[in-house]
Amino acid sequence: MGLQCGIVGLPNVGKSTLFNCLSNAKAQSANFPFCTIEPNVGVITVPDDRLIKLEELVNPQRVMPTTVEIVDIAGLVKGASKGEGLGNKFLANIRETDAIIHVLRCFDDDNVTHVDGTINPVRDKEVIDLELQFKDLETVESRLVKAEKMAKAKDADAKRLVEVLNRYKEALENGISARAVELTELEEKVTGDLYLLTSKPVLYVCNVDEASVVTGNKHVEALKEAVKDEKAEVLVIAAQTEAEISELESYEERQMFLEDLGLKESGVAKLIRSAYRLLDLQTYFTAGVKEVRAWTFHKGDCAPQAAAVIHTDFEKGFIRAEVISYEDFVKHGSEQACKEAGRMRVEGKEYVVADGDVMHFRFNV
Repeated sequence: MGLQCGIVGLPNVGKSTLFNCLSNAKAQSANFPFCTIEPNVGVITVPDDRLIKLEELVNPQRVMPTTVEIVDIAGLVKGASKGEGLGNKFLANIRETDAIIHVLRCFDDDNVTHVDGTINPVRDKEVIDLELQFKDLETVESRLVKAEKMAKAKDADAKRLVEVLNRYKEALENGISARAVELTELEEKVTGDLYLLTSKPVLYVCNVDEASVVTGNKHVEALKEAVKDEKAEVLVIAAQTEAEISELESYEERQMFLEDLGLKESGVAKLIRSAYRLLDLQTYFTAGVKEVRAWTFHKGDCAPQAAAVIHTDFEKGFIRAEVISYEDFVKHGSEQACKEAGRMRVEGKEYVVADGDVMHFRFNV
């Protein structure tokens, strides 16, 4: 589906280290600002134990997990909205992403410099928020001039757009991000091409030292308090520790390392799943002897829209979907056994696909 999450944050907060853990890509990680000049893109597989179980039952020739793209974007500094540092490039890159993973430094280490000299994740968050809000305000004010002219010509959509733009303007001028402004479906349609930076969903990642990875620390608590009204998820990850885990050869070695730290799974696995949820995505499966595969769809999609993820022809010529719930597939052990037990359903165009459905589409083009 080409969906992207952008990793953002001030320089030297651990963005590139985290990105390397996620994608095993070769993003340069160095102790100085702007070591990531071009955005690095990693295609990240989404961990899903259900896919492993289906593989055991079907024994296919190959298995294909679903993916999300993660983009490592150059570090931001104060004044980026006015072109300071690599600001313009940063803002252009982030505009293209679907969601934001905001990495905040929540560890003390005299050997790793901080652009502002002290460790304060709440301040750091506000720096980036303000830069994004300044840029959005610039976008809104520019668009408002054009929309007001069209509204005078009695254009109904333009009038609605002017109303929403004024609400955005008021919020941004008061340091409130665009995502906090609630819109109706009609209002969302007329503002669909604004691509405001602060309208994107955000996930906060607290980068901590190894000793704080289970219980957090004072920096994490301060950040959680600061974002408590944002309805945003906060994850605690030790990026340097994740880097060490990613270098271990076997799954067993990695699990032993995690158990020694008091963790059930890696922070990277948590982050990938959280990013997937952040984009309001779910997974359905196709399962045959040639391939067991996970497919990404938007929560709430009906069967034809979900089918289009495989190929647009599936949506155009959609006839029906044959559906088995994941739980039934596992319980009975195969597609044939589900049929015999009456657990395969035939669904039409109005069927809202459920997370975990095992599906087969019938179509005619």
